[in-house]
Amino acid sequence: MALTKRKPGNSGLEIAPIVFGGNVFGWTADEATSFRLLDAFVAAGFNAVDTADVYSKWAPGNRGGESETIIGKWLKRSGKRHQVIIATKVGSEMGPGKKGLSKGYILAAVEDSLQRLQTEYIDLYQSHVDDADTPLEETLEAYAQLIQQGKVRAIGASNYDAKRLGEALQIGKKKGLPRYESLQPRYNLYERAEFEAELARLCLRENIGVIPYFSLASGFPAGKYRSEADLAKSARGSLVKKYLNERGFRILDALDQVAKALGSTPTRAAERYRSNCQRDKSRSAPRVAQCRRSEARSRIAEDTQPGQRVCHKRGRCRLSGWPAARKPSQRLAIPPTATVTWSCKR
Repeated sequence: MALTKRKPGNSGLEIAPIVFGGNVFGWTADEATSFRLLDAFVAAGFNAVDTADVYSKWAPGNRGGESETIIGKWLKRSGKRHQVIIATKVGSEMGPGKKGLSKGYILAAVEDSLQRLQTEYIDLYQSHVDDADTPLEETLEAYAQLIQQGKVRAIGASNYDAKRLGEALQIGKKKGLPRYESLQPRYNLYERAEFEAELARLCLRENIGVIPYFSLASGFPAGKYRSEADLAKSARGSLVKKYLNERGFRILDALDQVAKALGSTPTRAAERYRSNCQRDKSRSAPRVAQCRRSEARSRIAEDTQPGQRVCHKRGRCRLSGWPAARKPSQRLAIPPTATVTWSCKR
C-alpha cells in the first residue's frame, strides 16, 4: 500500500510520514547494518533520510561526517538518489573554527556535505542550531545563493525557539530571501513544553512543516530503562538518565496501562500519541507534531487536579484505549502525564 506523502511548508518536497534519523550511522550501526536498514526503509515505502554533517562525531574514533559518508555510499550503490529525500544540517562544531551559520562557513560546509553524500544537491538543508553571533539575514543570504546554484532545494531550522524562528521568517519575507520551510524540535511524551508553548502555534500559523527528533526519547517509552542499572543496556543509556524521575515513571506507568488496554506495546502507544497529534492531511507535514486548535482542545485538560483529567468538550467522549464511553467533564483517575487523548463527537 502506497504511503500518503506530505509537503513540509511550501518546499515542494513530498515526504512519507516517517523520516529515518541518520545519527545512528557510523555509531550504533556500522556500514553494512546501515545499508540493510536503508534498503528495508525504502522498500517499505518511506523516502526521507535526515542526517547532519556532525553525525556521529561523538563516537570514539569519529571526526564527524561518518553518517553522511555512509549515506553517500548507499546512494551510489543502490542508485536510488532520485527516490529519496536527503536532509542534512550545518552549524554544529566540526572542529576548531568550523561551526556556526556565517555565509562563508555555510558555503564551505555544503561542499563537504555534497562530497560525502556523493550527490549534486541536498533536498533539505537545515540550520542545526541557532547562531546568535551571525545575523539571520546573512544566513538566509547564504541559503539563497545555494538554492540559486541548484545545490539546495529547500531550507529548514532545527533547535530554534519561537522568537528567533519568527524573526527569521519576517526577515526572509521582508528581504525576499528563502524562508525556513521546516522545523526540527526535540519533542516527545516527556519533552513537550517548549514546542507546545509557542512553536506549535507559530508553525501552524506560518505553515511550517515539523519533523520532531528524539520522538521516542532515546527509547525511554519502550520501558527497558526503569533504573540506573538499565542504562548500560544501550549506547543511548546516558541520554535516558534524565528521564528517570517521578514524572518519567508516571509516563511509563500510563504507557503500560494504555498498551495493556490496547493489546499493544508501550513503544507503539507512545508513537500513536505523537502521530495522533497531526494537522489535517491537506496541510500536513512529515512527522508533524502540530495539532489543529480544535484537536488540541479535545485533548485531556492540563489544569485538573493531580491524578485526574477532565474533558470540557460538549457531547459524549471516548478515551483512547478504554471501551466505556464517558460523559463530558467526568474526572478519571489517570496518571497526570497526558499520554492518552479524547476523541469527541459533538
